[in-house]
Parts: sequence; C-alpha cells; structure tokens
Amino acid sequence: MAMPRFTESRRSLLGLVGLVLAVSLGSQWWGHWQEQRLGREIARLAATGDIVMISSDTCGFCDMARLWMKEHQVAFSECSVERDEVCRQRQQVSLLQVTPVILVRGQAQAGFNPKRIHDRLAAG
Repeated sequence: MAMPRFTESRRSLLGLVGLVLAVSLGSQWWGHWQEQRLGREIARLAATGDIVMISSDTCGFCDMARLWMKEHQVAFSECSVERDEVCRQRQQVSLLQVTPVILVRGQAQAGFNPKRIHDRLAAG
C-alpha cells in the first residue's frame, strides 16, 4: 500500500509543478503582450519632436531605452551630455542629474518608463 501513496504524491507534485509552469508562462506571455501593445500605442501617439532622450555615452539604462524605442518604432531624438553642450544645459535646466532624462513634449521625466511616457502623450 505504500507504493500507491507514493504514486499519488508524485502525481500531485507533478500537477503542482505543471500548474506553476503554466501560470509562469502565461504571466510572461501577458507581460510581453502588454509591452507590445504599449509600444504600439506610444508609436501611434508620438510625433517627431515629442520625445527627446538626454543620454550619456556610458549609461546602460540609456541603451535599454534606445533599444526599446527603436524596437517599437517610436519616433524620438537623442543627445549626449558628453558630446553636446546644449544637451548638457537641457539636462541642467531639468534639474535632473541622471540619465536618461526623457523629455515628453517638453516635460522632463527621470529614467525610462514607457507607461509614464504613454500617459504624458495621451494627456495631450
């Protein structure tokens, strides 16, 4: 009789593992789908000149933001605080001493957050 209980326990464990795996995969798919939807919406809302990224040549977050916007075909321009004096002055005026600084229709946002960018564009 000990053998059937072991088999039942094993089946229960495998079922639990399967459930956790299904929830994890579903969650990843949902997150990817939401990101793609957000990217399409930002690309639709952003006109040329609406988004300016003030970046640094050594900023990994800037690289991530640049890749995300290119991947989602979002219209944006970029300047580097190391190579462009006007860019450095824009960063100082924003009072944000981090990179990236994302200017969305002139409003400065510290860091890269697609949801905040979307919300600002959607607000008009």
